[in-house]
Amino acid sequence: MDLVKVLNAVDSLVWGPPLLFLLVGTGVYLTIKLKLLQVLRLPMALKLIFTAKSDGKGDVNSFAALCTALAATVGTGNIVGVATAIKAGGPGALFWMWLAAFFGMATKYAEALLAVKYRSVDENGQISGGPMYYIENGMGKKFRPLAVMFAVSGVLVAFFGIGTFPQVNAIVSSVELSFGVPVPVTAAVLTLLVAMVTIGGLKRIASVASKVVPFMALFYVLVCLGTLIVFADQVPAAVNLVLRSAFNGTAAAGGFLGATVTMAIRNGVARGVFSNEAGLGSAPIAAAAAKTRWPAKQGLISMTGTFIDTIIICTMTGLALVVTGAWSGDTQGAAMTQEAISAAFPAIGPTILTLGLVLFAFTTILGWNYYGERCCEYLFGVKSIKPYRFIFIALVAAGAFLKLELIWLIADIVNGMMAIPNLIALLALSGVVAAETNRYLQHLRQKKEIERGAGAGQLSS
Repeated sequence: MDLVKVLNAVDSLVWGPPLLFLLVGTGVYLTIKLKLLQVLRLPMALKLIFTAKSDGKGDVNSFAALCTALAATVGTGNIVGVATAIKAGGPGALFWMWLAAFFGMATKYAEALLAVKYRSVDENGQISGGPMYYIENGMGKKFRPLAVMFAVSGVLVAFFGIGTFPQVNAIVSSVELSFGVPVPVTAAVLTLLVAMVTIGGLKRIASVASKVVPFMALFYVLVCLGTLIVFADQVPAAVNLVLRSAFNGTAAAGGFLGATVTMAIRNGVARGVFSNEAGLGSAPIAAAAAKTRWPAKQGLISMTGTFIDTIIICTMTGLALVVTGAWSGDTQGAAMTQEAISAAFPAIGPTILTLGLVLFAFTTILGWNYYGERCCEYLFGVKSIKPYRFIFIALVAAGAFLKLELIWLIADIVNGMMAIPNLIALLALSGVVAAETNRYLQHLRQKKEIERGAGAGQLSS
C-alpha cells in the first residue's frame, strides 16, 4: 500500500467539505449571535490597535500580541496561496475568500476573547492561553482529551508544518533563484537569526514582530497598489470578473483550463482559512498574552488580524493577478505572483517579491515557534520549553535540505486536526462569548455617560 496515497486520501477527507462547512458555519453562527459585530464594531477595533492601554496582567501589550499573531498568519499563503486558489478556482475564488474572511472575523474575535478569559500563568510566571485552556477551564476537566488533541496537533504543526519546512524552503529557494546565494549559506544565516530571536521567548518575538510585521505588510500592499495603479484601466473589469465568476464559473482562457462555481468556492474558502487561520485556534495563543483586563477588547483587536490578512493583503495579491492577466498564464504559485508584479515593475519585480516572501516566511517561523512552545508547555510543563526551542531551531536548520512530501501531508492533516477541538469549544462557549461582549459594551456605555456627565458639570461651573 502506498503511504503517500493513503495520507493524500486522509488529507482530502480532513480538509473536505465537512470541515470547511464547519469552519464557515461556526463563523456564520457567531456572526448572528454577536449581531454583526465584525461590521458594527470594526471602526472601534481598528482604533483600538493603536489606542488600547495595557490595563491588565499579561506579557506584552495588545499591539505586540496582534503583531505576533499576524507574524504567523501573514505568510507565504498571502502570496502563494492566493495564486494557487485563483489558478484552480478562477478569479471567483477571491470572492469566496472574502466571504470566508468576513465570517472568520467573528470566529477570530471569539477565539481571542476566550483565550484571555480562561488564560493561566505557568511556573515561570508567563501567561499561557489558547484553545487548550478554554477547553479545559471553560468546558470542564472531562473535555481535557480535546485540549490534549489540540496541543499535540499544535506542536506537530509547529515542528513539521507551517512553522518550519514550507517557510524555510520558500526562503532558501527564492534567495537562491533571485540572488544566487547557495542554500547552505541562507540556511545558516536563517537558523542563526531564528535562534537569536526565539531563545529570548515571547517578549523578543513580539518585539521583532512589532517592528517587522507593520513594515512588511505596508511594503507589500504598496507594491500591489502600485501594480493596480499601473493597470488602473483594468481594475473595473477585474472586479467585475471576480464577482461574475464567483457565481457563474470561469471559462478557459490562455493557460487556464476553466473552473466551476464549486471549484471557486472550495479553493477560495480553503485558501482563505489557510491564510488567516480563523478557526484553527492558533492566533488566540498569542492573544492570551496581551496586557488587558477586558477579554472582549483583545477579541476586537485580534479580529482585525483577519481583516488585514485577507480583506486587505490577499485582495491586493488577487487583484494584481487578475488585472495583469497573470492568472490565465502558464505559471503557478509564487512565479505567478512574480509575473504580475514584474508586469508593473519589470526591473525590480523579482527582487521585490523575494524580499516579501523572505519577510513573510521568516515572521511565520517566529510566530509558530511561540504557538508550539505554549502547546508543549501545556502538555509537559515549563521544563519542556528549552528542549522544545532547541528541537525547533534544529528543524529550521534541517528544513532547507528536506523536501519530504510525506511530512508535509502529515502536517496538513494535523493542521486540520487543530481546528476540530477548537470549533467544538467555540460553539460550546458561544454563550460566554456573547455575555462577555455585552459586559464590555455596557462598560463602554457607562464610561461614555460618566465622561458626558463630567463634561456637562464643567460647562455648568
